[in-house]
Amino acid sequence: MASPTPAPGRRDELRDFLRTRRARLTPADVGMPDGGRRRTPGLRREEVAVLAGVGVSWYTWLEQGRDITVSGDVLDAIVRALRLDAAEREHLYLLAGLNPPRADAPPAAPVTPELQRVLDAWSPRPAYVRDRHWNFLAINDAAREVFGYGDTDHNCLVTFFTNVRYRSMNTHWAATAPDVVARFRADVARHPDDPEFGRIIADLLAVSPEFAELWPRHDVSGSTQAVKGIRHPEAGELVFEGTLLPLADRPGCSLVLHNPRPGTGTRERLERLMARRGMAAAS
Repeated sequence: MASPTPAPGRRDELRDFLRTRRARLTPADVGMPDGGRRRTPGLRREEVAVLAGVGVSWYTWLEQGRDITVSGDVLDAIVRALRLDAAEREHLYLLAGLNPPRADAPPAAPVTPELQRVLDAWSPRPAYVRDRHWNFLAINDAAREVFGYGDTDHNCLVTFFTNVRYRSMNTHWAATAPDVVARFRADVARHPDDPEFGRIIADLLAVSPEFAELWPRHDVSGSTQAVKGIRHPEAGELVFEGTLLPLADRPGCSLVLHNPRPGTGTRERLERLMARRGMAAAS
């Protein structure tokens, strides 16, 4: 499907971007004959057109910033011809006025030591990393202590609906459940061909009457912030503001940070609790 023509400012950037990407390649880099002496370094426009399988005039117009339309298939052909990496491909799409294709999630992998140190440093405040299916990839000790996550908790959504201890401690469970389901449905819609979402949904429909009642509503939410209230058996009432931060280098994964809500006394009670547990990060 063709896009609208790029905006004038973007056309200038698109022209310069394509020209500089072309200039960094030689015919030898792409398996073409040298073709004699060149006035400027890099591939010629006609060589890029041949490699991409597009017309020479059309590619020339694109690089000149002419008022033309483009498609994702053609842009991907140019990506291959110019040997663009993932970041450059996304940049090309944006300059051309198209939404970049969503990157596939890589296979689940342990979090990096750097990210683990972020989680540890966030203590005594709860934090965790989850993937696009809401599976936990890493949880800091504060989240385990405050929210009651155990070794059998592998998925944020499943835990929300099936972990008895978590539900009993969550002071606003019934009020927040519809928004939790609506946010999960929004994530499902971004990956319509991913069968793992269907498995999670089917399992929850079978074991959770509350989820089975909420899921058919088809509510959707794009919220990345939430308030979470916890009645901890030792610390008492705790109220957190949760913020979800997408991880750019791990498509589909997010860092979820919980911060004590000001004016609730949560910070003081949390620090005392975690100090007793010996889990507070060294300052």
